[in-house]
Amino acid sequence: MNSMDVEVLRRAVDWMNRGHRVVMGTVARTWGSSPRPPGSLMIVRDDGQVAGSLSGGCIEDDLVARVRSGALAPRLPLALVYGANAEEAQRFGLPCGGSVQIVLEPLGVQSQLRELLAAIERHEVVRRRLEMGTGLVSLAPSQDGDRVCFDGSALHTVHGPRLRLVIVGAGQLSRCLASLAVMLDYRVTVCDPREEYHEGWEHAEGVTLSRLMPDDLVLAMALDAHSALVAVTHDPKLDDLALMEALKTPAFYVGALGSRRNNDARRQRLRGFEVSAAEVQALRGPVGLNLGGRTPPEIALSIVAEMTALRHGAALQGPLADWSASQTACSSA
Repeated sequence: MNSMDVEVLRRAVDWMNRGHRVVMGTVARTWGSSPRPPGSLMIVRDDGQVAGSLSGGCIEDDLVARVRSGALAPRLPLALVYGANAEEAQRFGLPCGGSVQIVLEPLGVQSQLRELLAAIERHEVVRRRLEMGTGLVSLAPSQDGDRVCFDGSALHTVHGPRLRLVIVGAGQLSRCLASLAVMLDYRVTVCDPREEYHEGWEHAEGVTLSRLMPDDLVLAMALDAHSALVAVTHDPKLDDLALMEALKTPAFYVGALGSRRNNDARRQRLRGFEVSAAEVQALRGPVGLNLGGRTPPEIALSIVAEMTALRHGAALQGPLADWSASQTACSSA
């Protein structure tokens, strides 16, 4: 669950605390092309204020107008379909004749938003079930394969923590990588115990600077399946400490900058730290997709691209070329 949707839930709780009537819309199903995927959220306040998005177009405008006029004030959840025909699809800005089913839910104590937010803050993945006939909500731990599902009588949605990225090393490449990751909604932690690299990081937006040793930080953060780690210091005393612990976690991505030769040597060293052969095999190194770039921003882009591909299960075309042939500052990697 991205931070935008978490912020929608927080805003809904705040509005209710201030005495407002709030309706939450959830994209339940889509047919054809649609601007927003199932599970996307939007809330509408009784005075027409909104947060979140269901389509990025006229669906929001229609819902706001109906709430403000009093024409849409449901006491129980209800389902609406937008774009049921070509004329409607054009009117509501839906591409390629697509249509979207929205479940509207009047919020209250029974919605359990506070409990849901508390679980997300604990870094848990939660399945939320909304009963259409009563408006009652139940929360349960999510299981593998859970997804947004609507059968007419109940809406099931999955809510979980934001993605996290640990960057080991606070150099120039790390600044580029952190900036891109923040834009992609990662909660970024830059780890570097070397004081000479700390200048400017304290005020980096969306980034936390850690002065812990990398292995201590990895253990403290308890990396999970929503976490990634990239080691970019070129210093085995730092990179290897992070990797030896990160590879033992469920993190979906663990990578290290360096040439094929240096990464082969790194894998041999890690085997000496009681990292299993299977765990070592999971190391992404050389890190990043082979996009042909050589500058720090291009390398950062290739790393984020590989992380994104792995997270979505996309086919990868291979790692970066051997950096030892490069004439950039990374040539010694």
